[in-house]
This record gives sequence, structure tokens and C-alpha cells, in this order.
Amino acid sequence: MLLNDTLQQLRELRLAGMADALEEQLTHSACAALGLEERFALLVDRETNHRHDKRLTALLKRARLKYPQACIEDAQAGTARGPNRTAFTQFALSRWVEQGLTVVIIGPTGSGKSWLACALARQACRREHSALYLRVPRLAEELRILHGKGGIASWLAALARTEVLVLDDWALAPLEPADRADLLKVIDDRAGTRSCATILTTQLPVDQWHAWLGHPTIADAILDRLLSNEHRIQLKGESLRRAARDDTTKTGGVPTH
Repeated sequence: MLLNDTLQQLRELRLAGMADALEEQLTHSACAALGLEERFALLVDRETNHRHDKRLTALLKRARLKYPQACIEDAQAGTARGPNRTAFTQFALSRWVEQGLTVVIIGPTGSGKSWLACALARQACRREHSALYLRVPRLAEELRILHGKGGIASWLAALARTEVLVLDDWALAPLEPADRADLLKVIDDRAGTRSCATILTTQLPVDQWHAWLGHPTIADAILDRLLSNEHRIQLKGESLRRAARDDTTKTGGVPTH
């Protein structure tokens, strides 16, 4: 009876991880040989992991990543396509979010830019940073809707507090004048904040971004804020989607990986 009361009290205190661990200890005879400090340390460790998992689930849900299961551990190694797995992992484990870095991932269509961006964003979430994935071509439409509803100010404020912003398909389509102005607001609100990092994926070389942005003054302002502290990842090779389709065809409709 006393044990049931204790378990109930732990759950009422929102210590579900500790309650689960205590129940498990009672079912494993090996735990009886452990001292009080050891058993209590195991309970605290379980609660810590439980809270981290809940936080990660919430962060990933809010991030809305295109590839939510992308992990840096799965980055391809030993190919000419892009960064090898060791280099990419070392970069991902650095303090790039705290440093407010802009990560520019450049490569042809289908080279895995979006996947790498999502892997980096997911890693940031694993380290308890907030993240959000946006496609630039669709961003303009969303901003126009927000302007119409009158919610643009609160949305920009929330975006400014997001620690990792993924802007996928940067420079994929022409910008309208209003879109340029909104994009400057998005970038400017995050500029100078060391805890705000940005990931861009693009097919367009950086030296052509100024022409894509169109307006010289706005282009200067955006690029100055984005590129003053940047790291570039260049991807190469044929489309991964095309390779996957070819593999499926060769194996009679059964993917090889």
C-alpha cells in the first residue's frame, strides 16, 4: 500500500520517469544488491532521460522537419558527394548554434541538401535547441496570409526566438518586392543574436544571390547579416532520387536501400 502511494505521489509530482524506474527496480532482484545511493542515482538518471525525451519530442514536432528521422550518424562517408561523416559529425557537435552561424548547403537538385539540413536541425533539437523548417518558395505565400490576418508581428517575434531556422530551397524562385522586404525582416530580427543559427539550402552559387534578391540595398542588408559568420558545405554527384529510381528498376521494383 505504501509503495502504491509513493508511486502515485511521484506521478502527481510529474516524476513519471522516476516512478517507472522504481517499479522496474522492484521487479529485478539484482537491484536489491545495490546500495541506497546507487538505486537513487538510477532513479534520477531515468527521470533526466525521460524529461529529455519529452522535450525532444516536443521540439521535433514544432520543427516540422521535412525529414524528421534524418540523423548525422547516417551521413554518407567516403564519397565525393559531400562532407565525410567524421567531418560532418564534428561540425554538428560544435557550438554552431550558440555562435549564431549561418550554414550554407550548396548542391544540385537531389544531392541531399534538404536531408543534411534536417539532420543538422534534428541534432540541434537533440541538444535542446528549438528549430523550424521553412521552404522559401512557400514562405512568401505564408507571409501574405499572415499579413491579411494581421498576425505577422507575433509570427516574426516567435521566429526571432527560434534558435535554428532552416530555409530550404533558397533562391529557387524569383522574389516579389513585398517578399524581399519580409525576408529582410526575418533575417534582420535574428541578426546579431548569438543563439540564433540559420541553415540555407540552395542550388545557386553564393556570388549570384545578390542578383537573385534584386534590390541592391535590401540585398546588401540581407547578405551582410547572413554571410558575416558562415560555413559552407558543398555537395556533388548525381541525384539521389534518380539513383533510387534506377535501383528500384534494376531490382524489379524492390529498392536496394
